[in-house]
Amino acid sequence: MTKPSLHGRCLYLCTSDRSDLAEFLDACILGGVDVVQLRDKQLEARAVLERAAVAAAVCRDHDVPFILNDRPDMALAVGADGVHLGQDDVPPAVARQILGVDTIIGLSTHSPSDLVESKDELVDYISAGPVEPTPTKPGRAGTGLDYIRLVAESEPRPWFVTGGVTPDTLPAMLDAGACRFVVVRWLTEATDPGKAAQALRAVIDQAPHH
Repeated sequence: MTKPSLHGRCLYLCTSDRSDLAEFLDACILGGVDVVQLRDKQLEARAVLERAAVAAAVCRDHDVPFILNDRPDMALAVGADGVHLGQDDVPPAVARQILGVDTIIGLSTHSPSDLVESKDELVDYISAGPVEPTPTKPGRAGTGLDYIRLVAESEPRPWFVTGGVTPDTLPAMLDAGACRFVVVRWLTEATDPGKAAQALRAVIDQAPHH
C-alpha cells in the first residue's frame, strides 16, 4: 500500500453514519467529493468497524481516500487510508506508530497556538476552523477568516478549511487563501447530495488559483 496523495483534492466530506451510507457517499463522490471521513461519536466500536468497512469499499471503488475519525486502531482494522485526529485524541506520533508511514494522518487546528504546535507533528494535512460556529462542534467559537489567512501565509502542508462551507461562504474563504474545504451539513442535509456537491465544486473550480 502506498500513501494516497492529497494533491489536487479539494472537497472533503465529513459524515456520520446513516442508513443510506453507501448510496450517499456514491452520490457525493460522483458530484465532486474527493476525500471522505466517517465521524460518528455515537457508534459503539463494533458498529464503527462495520460501517467504516461499507464506506471504505465505496471510496475504494472511486479511488478516493477514506479517513476514519479518532481511532487509528480501527482505521488499521478496516484498511482505511488514514485517520483524522482532534486536539484531544491520541497524539499523531502514536497514530503513526500504529498505522505506519503509508497512511494519511490529519490533525484539527483551531487557533494560532494549535498551528504552531502542529508544526512538529508527523501529520500529512491539517484542518483549520471552524470558520463559523457549527453544530458538529458544540460550544466551539468560530475562528473567523483571520485564522484562515494566517494558515494560508504560513502552512506548507495541505490544509482544509472547516465550518459552514456552502457555495455562498466559499468565495470569502477562497479570498482568504483557502483552496481545500471540509463540508458537513451542506451535503449531509441535502435532498440531492450529488447536486449539492456539484454546486460546491463549481465555485471551487472557478476560483482563479484553483
